[in-house]
Order: sequence, then C-alpha cells, then structure tokens
Amino acid sequence: MADKKVKVTLVKSIIGTKQDHRATVRGLGLRKLNSSSELEDTPAVRGMINKIQYLLKVEG
Repeated sequence: MADKKVKVTLVKSIIGTKQDHRATVRGLGLRKLNSSSELEDTPAVRGMINKIQYLLKVEG
C-alpha cells in the first residue's frame, strides 16, 4: 500500500479555518492556493486528507 501515491491540491483558501486545519495543510506540504503535493498513500496521510477534505482535491 505504501508504494502507491496520492496527489493532493489545495483548492480552497485556509483563511478563516481552524488553526489545527491550517497545520494539517502545512503537514501535507501545501502552501499557497492551487499548490500540489504527491504523497505516499498511508493511513496517516489518509487521516490528514479526511480531516481537511473540504479544502482539497484528491487524485489517485
């Protein structure tokens, strides 16, 4: 499972979101709007994605 990749893109601004949601965005390696990051598909990464799914577009 860890050899698979998932691409996440920040499609909604983090302005006005909770502080821990902002920290999760940074933890996924995302900075500005429309920035993308390709990550290993692990349970930890999936949990982070599920927490802030309303801000992201997920591929793969």
